[in-house]
Amino acid sequence: MSHHITEAPATMVVVDMVWPDQSNHHGTLFGGAALAMLDRMAFIMGSKALRGSVVTASVGQLDFAAPAPSGHLVECHGTVLQRGRRSVTVHTRLIAEDLLSGTRTDCLSGEFVMVRQAGEGDGAAVVAQAALPADTTLASALVAEIVFPGHANHRGLLHGGPAMAWMAKAGFVAATRQVRRTIVMAASEKLDFRAPAHVGELVEVTATVTGVGRRSVQVQVEMWAESPSTGERRHCTSGRLVFVAVE
Repeated sequence: MSHHITEAPATMVVVDMVWPDQSNHHGTLFGGAALAMLDRMAFIMGSKALRGSVVTASVGQLDFAAPAPSGHLVECHGTVLQRGRRSVTVHTRLIAEDLLSGTRTDCLSGEFVMVRQAGEGDGAAVVAQAALPADTTLASALVAEIVFPGHANHRGLLHGGPAMAWMAKAGFVAATRQVRRTIVMAASEKLDFRAPAHVGELVEVTATVTGVGRRSVQVQVEMWAESPSTGERRHCTSGRLVFVAVE
């Protein structure tokens, strides 16, 4: 089991997908669902910055610039603008991307003020974690989620189903970005469940393309859980997924 303590990032970019059950009758992302994505990003950034349990205090400067069609990738960008002892202001931005063409569209932006709940401490001191080496030739993706009770079993631990779904989503985005073709998952070569994630923790899934064939793409996925109050990170799951292009 691996443990790390990370320094709170000033910026973060995570990905998600627009599915039909999140869309309105026009076939585009429902406004409430879009706001929920930005609020989730603000919660993650606020938790990391303040090292405690945070709630949304206010939302301002919302700008709905364009719709995000169903089936598109959406990138959620978060940037810490201002940080106080108990509050943090996070600028958020939602960008839609057509995974087949790579066309990107600014859809929504807004500022969230997150505050640490009363009774929370000042958080533990943190140290920086060395960044993973970047590969400029292979696509990657980051999915970030919060473990809610509906994701967990009766012991408050993340159920395997949501964990595998998040890993598959990250892998799908990375593989499609690499080849810009319609793909489906063909196999899961190996999944190693090393440690649990608990209700209330942040979960990050990284997916990196490791190989490309004529019709197949291999992706390495890693899942980490992070305590919002201490910043301690736990390596939970790793796996290798194979996706194939649909002719």
